[in-house]
Amino acid sequence: MKIAITRLENKAAGDRALCASYGHDCYTVSPLRAELRADRVAAFVDAVHRGEFDCLFFSSALPAGIVGPKLTRWPRVIAIGPKTAETLRESGIEAEVLPSFYSRDFVPYLGDWLRGRTVGIPRADVPNPGLLGAIAAAGGKVHEERVYALVPTGEELALDGAEAALFTSAMSYREARWRPRDGLLLVAIGDITADAMRAGGHPPAVVGDGSLAGTLDALNRYLEGVSRRDHDRA
Repeated sequence: MKIAITRLENKAAGDRALCASYGHDCYTVSPLRAELRADRVAAFVDAVHRGEFDCLFFSSALPAGIVGPKLTRWPRVIAIGPKTAETLRESGIEAEVLPSFYSRDFVPYLGDWLRGRTVGIPRADVPNPGLLGAIAAAGGKVHEERVYALVPTGEELALDGAEAALFTSAMSYREARWRPRDGLLLVAIGDITADAMRAGGHPPAVVGDGSLAGTLDALNRYLEGVSRRDHDRA
């Protein structure tokens, strides 16, 4: 299939090769762009170097790529997934990886260790009250530094040549300008994105596990099921 994947501009490295390994082709459409806040990046890095945090949590590869190269020392580091961990490793930072691709698993992963400790989270200017509330309920403290903003591009997504549209976040779906059409397969990278799509009246046919690889695997299983049903009706 030809798949349009929502990504930040210039942040789609490796997508095409990964899609090809699952038998598909893909291209990037960008409903959002990242607007870096250099002063907040500097403030967060200074706080890390002062030893203010017992743990750092990177919830995507972008803040890992922004903050990681500036760090000369760090406490315990948690990455939301392998891609984020790989980005941190490029800066010499070895990170633990959550067992799933969702920030809701951060507190269960750390368990009692969180009590009395402070977590530093560099992230986009997008609220995550569930994560903050869970850390507080576990007896921890948290400092979020919103080191970049996600700004809608305002451009209509170029979907005319696509057989499927894969939305990689709830915000990329909500802020996208696009025209649904018959025959366009809608795909969500995970259940949070899927919930946003259902609420917006565009339920996805395929829901992944929060990663692109897992979503492509789910897409192939879906297509195999469609092919099998078509064969049985023939």
